[in-house]
This record gives sequence, C-alpha cells and structure tokens, in this order.
Amino acid sequence: MPRITDEWKIIEEGWNPAQHQGSESLFSLGNGHMGQRANFEEDYSGEHLQGSYVAGIYYPDKTRVGWWKNGYPEYFAKVLNSVNWIGLRLQVNGKNVDLHQLPVRDFYRELNMREGYLLRSFTVEVERGKKVKIEAQRFLSLQRKEVGALRYSVSPLNFTGTLRFTPYLDFDVVNHDSNYDEKFWEGLTENVASQKAVIVAKTKKLDFVVAAAMRYELFAGDHHLTLYPDSTKRDKYAENSFEVEGREGVTYHLYKYAAIVSSLNHPKKELLRAADEIASDAMRDGYSQLLAEQKQLWQERWQNSDIRIEGDSSAQQAIRFNIFQLTQTYTGDDPRLNIGPKGFTGEKYGGSTYWDTEAYCLPFYMASAGQEVARNLLVYRYRHLPKAVENAEKLGFTNGAALYPMVTMNGEECHNEWEITFEEIHRNGAIAFAIYNYVRYFGDEAYLAEYGLEVLIAISRFWSQRVNWSEAKQQYVMLGVTGPNEYENNINNNWYTSYIARWTLQYTLESLDTVKKLNAGRHDEILQKTHLKLVEETNRWKDIITSLFLPESKELGIFLQQENYLDKEQRTAADLAESERPINQHWSWDRILRSCYIKQADVLQGIYLFEDHFDRETIQRNFDFYEPRTLHESSLSPCVHVVIAAYLNQMDKAYELYLRTSRLDLDDYNKEVHEGLHITSMAGTWLSVVEGFGGMRVRNGQLHFNPKLPEGWKSLAFKIQFRNTTLELECKPDGFKLYKHSGDEINIWIKGKEYVLKGENKLQSAYT
Repeated sequence: MPRITDEWKIIEEGWNPAQHQGSESLFSLGNGHMGQRANFEEDYSGEHLQGSYVAGIYYPDKTRVGWWKNGYPEYFAKVLNSVNWIGLRLQVNGKNVDLHQLPVRDFYRELNMREGYLLRSFTVEVERGKKVKIEAQRFLSLQRKEVGALRYSVSPLNFTGTLRFTPYLDFDVVNHDSNYDEKFWEGLTENVASQKAVIVAKTKKLDFVVAAAMRYELFAGDHHLTLYPDSTKRDKYAENSFEVEGREGVTYHLYKYAAIVSSLNHPKKELLRAADEIASDAMRDGYSQLLAEQKQLWQERWQNSDIRIEGDSSAQQAIRFNIFQLTQTYTGDDPRLNIGPKGFTGEKYGGSTYWDTEAYCLPFYMASAGQEVARNLLVYRYRHLPKAVENAEKLGFTNGAALYPMVTMNGEECHNEWEITFEEIHRNGAIAFAIYNYVRYFGDEAYLAEYGLEVLIAISRFWSQRVNWSEAKQQYVMLGVTGPNEYENNINNNWYTSYIARWTLQYTLESLDTVKKLNAGRHDEILQKTHLKLVEETNRWKDIITSLFLPESKELGIFLQQENYLDKEQRTAADLAESERPINQHWSWDRILRSCYIKQADVLQGIYLFEDHFDRETIQRNFDFYEPRTLHESSLSPCVHVVIAAYLNQMDKAYELYLRTSRLDLDDYNKEVHEGLHITSMAGTWLSVVEGFGGMRVRNGQLHFNPKLPEGWKSLAFKIQFRNTTLELECKPDGFKLYKHSGDEINIWIKGKEYVLKGENKLQSAYT
C-alpha cells in the first residue's frame, strides 16, 4: 500500500484490499462527540470493519468467564457501533459499484489533517470498457458536533447510462467484538419521505437513545436537480432511491447531510425532531459553508497545537498525525466524556477510560488546549469517586478507601481479566499524580480544596490498607500486584507500584497542609465529609512512608522491577529472533511470565514521573539495564524511554524510539492497526517531542527547557499554554527563538539560564 510522506496529509495510492482494514483505521474521522472509520460510502463486500461511534454511548456486555470471584466485574463495557450514516449505494446501468467485485484503477485516499476531511477517488470499470470516476469527500463537523456531511461525485467518463443512487441510514449493525453476533440496538421509529429520513433506536440495556436523520440533494455540474425518489423503510433502516441519466462528461454531485443526536444531550421525546432540524439546517446552509467552517476551526486548533519539525518529513508527518487524532478524539467541552485507547477508530478495549488519560494524555491537553479542558479530565474522576469507593468495598476495603477502575465508562470497574481488575492497582497512583501534575502546571491550588484533596484522601486510604507488615523484612510490603509491565502478573513488591503509592501518601499529607493554609474552613469541611481521623490515619501514612519496602540491587545499583526479578534468566531483546516478535502473538503466556522481558516501561515509568527524585547516575544505570530488556510491545512504552534517553544524551536511541511511537500506527509496528489506532499513546508522542527533544519541565512553578535535536533536524518549534501565557519556542542546533504571544510577565529557563519576557515580545539567543 504505497503511502506518500506529506507533512500535512496521509496519502494512499493504489488499491490493496488486504490492507483495507488498516486504512479504515488510519483515515478515521472524529469531532470529540462522534467518530467514523474510513469505511466506503458505497457497498463493499470484502473484509472490513464497519464502525460509527457516538461518544458516551456504550453497552454493559455480560462478562463471560468459566469461573467467578468476589469483586469480579459483572460486565465488560463496550463502545457501540452505531448508525451507518455514510451509506450511499450506487448502481451504474444496473451494476452495483463494489470495489471488491469490480476492476479498480487510480485509487487515491487522502486524510487532510490541516483542514479536517477525508478525500477518496478512483475509477471503476462497471462493464467492458465503460468507466466511471468517483470522488468522495466527507468530514465530521467541529463546529456542529452532531453533523456529518459528505459529497459523492460520479462522472461517467466514456458512456451515457443510468445512475441509481440510494442514500440510506442503517441502525441494523453489529459490533465486531460482539458475543455470538449479538446485536445491541432496538429500533423505535423509522420515518422516511422524499429526500429525508429519520431513525430512532435505543440500546437493549441502559436505555441510551440515538436518533439519526439524513437530508440530501443532487447536482449535475452546478445545476440543482429535482428528484422523485422511492422511499423504503424497515426495522432500523430507511432509504431513498432514485435514478438519473448519467451523461458522458458530466459530474453528478450528491450532497448528504446527517445529524446524529443522543439522549445524553437531548430529551428522549425531542430526539427525532432535533435530528431532523439539525440535518435540515445543515442542508440549508450547504456543504460549502460547512466545509469552510471546518477549515477555519482546524486552522484555529493548529495555531495552538502544531509542532513544526524542519529537516525530517517522516517525523513531521507523524507528529501531526498524532496531534490530529488526539484533537478529533477529545475536545474537552463535556466533562462526562473521556479518552478511550482507540478513540473512535475501533472497538478494541471497549472504548473505555484507562489510566492512559492521567499518565499520558493530560500533559498534551494542558499545554495545547488549556486549563479548562485539563480540569474537565480531572473532574471526570472526581465525579466517579463514589463508584471508586464502591469498587474498593467489593474487594474488602473499608473506611472510604477508593480503587479507581482499570477500565470504566461510568466509574464502575468493567475489565474482564482478573490480573488486571484486581492487581494492576498502580492506576490509583496515576490519578493522584495527575492532580499533582495539574496543580503544579497551572498553580491551581484551589483545585485541591474544591476537588483534589477528597480524591487523594480516598486513594491514600486504599494504599494504607493494601500494604501489610512483613515480620520477616520488618517493613511494609505490597503483595500480589501487576505493574505497568503486564508480562509479569501476581508479583510481590513491584517497584513502580510501591513507589507511587508511597509518593501519594506523602503528597496527600502535603495537600492537607496546603488546603488548611489556603482555606481552613474548606479543610475542616473535607475532614468532616471524609470522616478523616487526622492524627491516627496520617500517623499510619507517615509510618508506611518511612518503612515501605522497595526492591533494589545494591550490586547493580538499580531498582528491581519486582522482588526476585534477577532470578529470571537475563536476556535482552537483541537475543530474540524477529520471527518471535511480538512475543504475545508467538509465545505461551506461561513462557512470557517466566521470562525477563518487559512489555512496557515499568521502573522507568517511575523514573520518568519522578525524575527530580534521582541523580543522573541512578537514572543512567536503570536505563542501561532495563531498556535492552524492554520489548515495547505496549504502545505506551517507547515515549517514556524517549524522554529518558534524551535526558541522558542518548539521541540515537531517543530518535529510534520516537519514530516507533510516532509512527506506531502509520507503519503498523505491532501488526494490529486494523483494530484501530492507539489514541492515548499518541499523547506519548507529544511527550517525546516536547519533554524529550524540547526538554520541557516544570520546576518550582516555572518552565524549564533543555532542547536537544536529533541529528538531521534543522529546527523544532512548538507552542505551550502555561498558566496565563502562550509561548512559542523554536529550537535549532545552535540557538533558539522564544516568543510570548500573550499573557503576563514570565520567567523561562533555557539550558539553565533564566530569561524574563514582558509584554508580547521575542527573545533570540545562541546556546553557550
């Protein structure tokens, strides 16, 4: 599947059916409220994954296991494949256009990231010698969150014949991952009339209701045609169908406007009317106006979020692809929504919220989208605090201890693998760290008083109960956990989990003092609300902080992944044959668990988060030991190693892993892009550039940069929204330019030197 490396576009030339599902993922569209895989508008009978998704709409699929344990989640939440709104069947002289059945020439597909649309064109031979050129363009409106629009252009190249168009809406869809081909939608209403249709359906559980409406119009060149379509409807389906004479050399443009509305945002009784009105308004305003709105909004988004790399088109294309997908997955205007690992591009992982949001995504949205959007990500977890307490209670924890779910839609745990559900408890630490990260970035200590401290107390209570005293060690230990490295389950004293637990206890103590100084009344209110026994509970936390066992090898000078890690046969990734990778697709799980191989950054995850806790030599020793043993078979792994490698001046390794994280999907490193994109790890790509090559850190409330460019990069430039200021840093091998576009006077540190920016000004300096 040839792809051209264009810095603003993803381009595919030539038709290869074997790669089609991967392209359906790569060319996906979204607007934060709904998403659409790059399925064809016309019929396609070949292998594909139909996918249209509405944010916040999910199904609690019954967890199917052969055994049950107390506290096990009762369901696995999954994002639902929703209405197929792009559907447009085309017949030429009675022959159905299907790229799996007909000869295809000049196939071209383009994801225009600068302007936010998908374009596709091809020529198909419908009968011997008779050729038709088709071009399709579509987008999901950033301006009108419930609107999708498409233009489908058909040109008979060398004959005159009949063209039959059948635009339709279809709610009779299935999820690729459904058990026994179960369907999740129940039809309520199908209304169809000339050039319009509306369908209303509800989920079979939870009673989410979604309505979809379509309007359309046809032009021959610039001439608007009057149509007299036949209308058909059945359960969960409605269509119009009409025929025109297709004249040689004339292009026929069908414009289809769809509105998809849900009971999350409209009263159920108003859904049908709302969908119909929104679709009608879209058609009234017209495709050109909608597209102009789209281009303008994307231009505004790119002004704040673009990263410019000069001298490396592959790296430039990759970072823009990652930013584009992040932007169209989450817009931050609805605190009920969050970021699924696949976004709107596939069904794997159920579309639910993981710890990825706090550990990887938050920094991108803080710097590029601003404080309100970032705050909404944290408020999402605060609103789920009662459910997190319930989750902990199911596992035997008491006194308001909270265990946030590994996977969730509404705050309940819905992950269906026991070693994750019960043991991968480090997710609690990621949520605590996100509060700290947000507060230090924006200086918003008021957030602690309003929301954050309650969450920290509940998480600290969990850690306090999760450890136990070891008489043998005369220390507290944490048994039976799974760290970020999921290639080791049910192990004792995972260094990362224990370290972030200890840090959380310390940060909670500090936050109690902060809130008391900031607002003594609110401090007392929180103590009363949480029933915190201030002296008794905090004394236990202090005891754990000073006496928690953290495994290490004094001989090697490293922290141990977990206790007894060195008992494993020590091999490196270089010892593995390429044919054995990824090992999760070639080895038994038993063999994986007994190996020393690491799926993703674990000890190094902790060193990344708490870099200032360790001296350079300690970081160097741990990186040199663990990097060769890490297979990076989790999409979340390479970015952490990039940041640390750049810090250690190992720029070749940093660049190698940057390409892996940034082009993970574009180059399909893990051979799974057909399942959807790795949206949350794309935020890690941003970290790789800004924190890795840009060297950005927040220390003592001030921004620090230590730029280091990979060989061949002529420059790197990016914008940062920090507190009340918008900054732009352009780094070159021999110097930098720093712009302040708005905001208050600010002190910035670059390579250890302090600079003061007043007003809207620019600094230019050479490195010393």
